[in-house]
Amino acid sequence: MSFYHKNGYLYCEDLKVKDIQDEVQYSPFYLYSLAQVKANYTAYQDALKDTNAIIGYAVKANNNLTLLKKLSGMGSGAVLVSGNELKLSLAAGFNLKRTILNGNGKTLDELALAVEHGVLINIDSEFDLKHIQQTTNQLNTPANVLIRINPDVNPEVHPYVSTGMKNSKFGIRNEKLNWFLNEIKNDNLLNLVGVHCHLGSTIKKVRIFRDATEIMVDFMKIIEKDGFSPHYLNIGGGLGIDYDRSGEDIPSPTDLIDSIRDILPEHITLIIEPGRSIIGNAAVFVNRVTGVKTNGNKHFIVTDGSMAELIRPSLYDTYQHIEFIEPVEGKIDTFDVVGPVCESADFLGKERRLPTPSEGTGLVVCDAGAYCHAMSSNYNLKMSPPEYLVDGDKLTCIRRVETLDDYLRLFDV
Repeated sequence: MSFYHKNGYLYCEDLKVKDIQDEVQYSPFYLYSLAQVKANYTAYQDALKDTNAIIGYAVKANNNLTLLKKLSGMGSGAVLVSGNELKLSLAAGFNLKRTILNGNGKTLDELALAVEHGVLINIDSEFDLKHIQQTTNQLNTPANVLIRINPDVNPEVHPYVSTGMKNSKFGIRNEKLNWFLNEIKNDNLLNLVGVHCHLGSTIKKVRIFRDATEIMVDFMKIIEKDGFSPHYLNIGGGLGIDYDRSGEDIPSPTDLIDSIRDILPEHITLIIEPGRSIIGNAAVFVNRVTGVKTNGNKHFIVTDGSMAELIRPSLYDTYQHIEFIEPVEGKIDTFDVVGPVCESADFLGKERRLPTPSEGTGLVVCDAGAYCHAMSSNYNLKMSPPEYLVDGDKLTCIRRVETLDDYLRLFDV
C-alpha cells in the first residue's frame, strides 16, 4: 500500500501527508498515489496476461483527466455512461475501439458521438435499440453492439449498487432476447458482436462472477445458434475493496479471473469494467478538524470536509476508515465525524473510537478514490475541492479548487 504510517505520521509514497497539508492552500482536498493506481491496474494486466481481454476502466468512478491519461497510457480502455465521458476519453487519449458506451437512457446525441467514433454500444432496451437504429440510419454508419442481459444473480451488496437483478432498471427483458435478435438480423447497419452484464459494485465473492459468467456463456450459445458470431463477453466490473479494514480476505483480480478461466470460450475476447478496484484505495480525503463538541449524549469531531465533497458514507450509509495524519494524544472516546453542511445526514463516519484531537489536526477519510470526488456537489455553496497526485517524492496539483468566481460565471448569461 502506498499510504502508511511512520513515527505516528501518515505518508503517501515518500511524502508526509502533514507536510502536504501545510503546503496546500485549501482544505479539504483529495490526495492520490500514482504508484497505487499503477499497481492496481497492473494487477488486472497480470491476471489477464494469458487471456484475450480488454480492461475497460469505468470513468464514472473517477474522471480526473490526469488520472485518465495515466490509465490510457498504460493501455486501458474506457467504459462510459455519458457523451461527456466519451469526449473526456478522447481528450485522455483512450483508444475508442476499446471503449464501451453503457446506459439505460442514452440520448440521440450521445449515440451519434459513439457511432461516429466506433465505440462499442450496449443495447439496454427496446427503445434504446430503436434509438441506435435511428442514429445509424441518419449517419449511414454501422455500429457494433452488445446486448445487456441481466443474469439475475444476487451480488449481495447495497441495493443502490446492485445492477444485474431481474428488477433492475438496466438491461433487456431476457425473455425478449429473440425479438432483439430478429431486429438486429434485419438491420444491415447493426453488428451484434457480444453480450454484456453488470452485477453491481463492492462485490466480495468471486462465486458471484462465476455464476453470472456461466449464465452469460449459455446466452452466447443461444445467440450463436441463431446465426450470429459474438466474440465479446463483457462481465462488467464491481470487485470490492477493503473499506472496513477488518482483515477480510478481499478477492484480487487474479482470484476473479481464475474463477471463470475454465468456462471462457476459446474464441471470445473478455471485457471487464473495473473502476473502484483500480482507483478506490489510491486516494485519501484530507481534512482539518474545526473543533470537538458534545451534546451530552454524543461526541462530535467537526471537520472542514463534508457530504458536499464526499457523500458516499451518508448516501449509502457505508463505512470508510478514518484516521489522523499526525500523532494525537487526547483522551480516546467514541465520536461521530461530521462536517459543517446544514444536514443531519452530513457525516463522514459514525461511532469511531478515536483520540480527542486539537483544533487544526489533520484527518483523512481513506479509500476515497472512487465515487467520492466524482459525486461531490456545491451544496451549501461548498466548492469542488482540489486534487493532488503524489509520484514518489513529487507533488502535483491535478485539479485546482473551484472558486466562487467560477461558480458565479455560470450565471453570466
